[in-house]
Amino acid sequence: MKKTGKAAPKKQSTTKAATKRAPSKRAPAKDVADAVPSKTDAAPLDLATLRERIDGIDRHIQELIGERAQFANQVGKAKGKLAAAVDYYRPEREAQVLRRVVDRNDGPLNDEVLVRLFREIMSACLAQQEPLKIGYLGPEGTHSQQAVYKHFGHSIHGLPLASIEEVFQEVEAGHADFGVVPVENSTQGTIQSTLDMFLTSKLKICGEVELRVHQHLLSRNDQLEGIERVYSHPQSFAQCKAWLRQYLPKAEKIPVSSNAEAARRARASDDAAAIAGISAANVYGLKSVAGPIEDRPDNTTRFLVIGRELFPPSGNDRTSLMIFIKDQPGALYHVLAPFAKHGLSMNRIESRPGHTGLWQYAFFIDIGGHVQEEAMRRALDELADYAQEVKVLGSYPVAIA
Repeated sequence: MKKTGKAAPKKQSTTKAATKRAPSKRAPAKDVADAVPSKTDAAPLDLATLRERIDGIDRHIQELIGERAQFANQVGKAKGKLAAAVDYYRPEREAQVLRRVVDRNDGPLNDEVLVRLFREIMSACLAQQEPLKIGYLGPEGTHSQQAVYKHFGHSIHGLPLASIEEVFQEVEAGHADFGVVPVENSTQGTIQSTLDMFLTSKLKICGEVELRVHQHLLSRNDQLEGIERVYSHPQSFAQCKAWLRQYLPKAEKIPVSSNAEAARRARASDDAAAIAGISAANVYGLKSVAGPIEDRPDNTTRFLVIGRELFPPSGNDRTSLMIFIKDQPGALYHVLAPFAKHGLSMNRIESRPGHTGLWQYAFFIDIGGHVQEEAMRRALDELADYAQEVKVLGSYPVAIA
């Protein structure tokens, strides 16, 4: 993700350090103050001193995390007694916090690492009220589960489900607070079954996750020789077809419902293998025979977070629409024109059979911006003459790191 622009420095200071927030009024302990080495230290420190200072910093970090958790708990109390954990969760607020983490980052840790650390802190703080229940395409060990942890952290209760349809059903019924479903892959395109669910579902898109997907060949055996059949999800087979053609051209390819299911089957025999993420190897006791084996090193899957309501703007959002267009010349052009007129960028467009009649199609369109913003409202108001139906699927923060 591209970084958002940093705030301009104040005139009275030209250094980044001068724009940092004021320190806490609480006086730091001596070992904490001494733990931070000065950048002007002339002589290198010995190993024992370095470890002592690191220990002091660790104590200070732990104190601050505890303090943050206490304030997060007070925020929960300030909201009053709410019905469930889902009522305390604010995705737009989390997105704002994480963008500031990225903006402040000067290294040496990269943005993705820092975002992951802060995501886990926020996840643990939120779980003080009650862990969120998140449905995803199971079983345990799928890329969908990795996407859940990337977006919500590990302090949640994961619900592995048998199909994308079941994820929608569990969220609609209130058995899950949110669901995470794949929607497109950078190599193989759209997951049509996910789009089709929005034709009838009342759920809203509350967020998105971009997950770099690395595929591995997993087996009980640690040699390519002797592998006679390979299990995997059809999408993963497509992502690795060049590698399979070169290294396992004679092996039988058996499609299954998920990569975790592939790993579960592969663990039953030495002559079987699975294509899956490395996390599946850990769950099912398999070895990585080869990997990563995806044909494109930038192989990325985009996931959607689905819930039961829309959330306010975060400042950098995307809106997903489903539009049925009236059958007349230039209708699609006239539907798209208002977005360009009001300076809104279209990120994606996809058509699917609308299930409303023969040769009727629904257009799924992603637009930069939030439905509560003035430009988006004006554009949507101008669609009435050419759109038969406009459904806002969701307005949600753009994926972070």
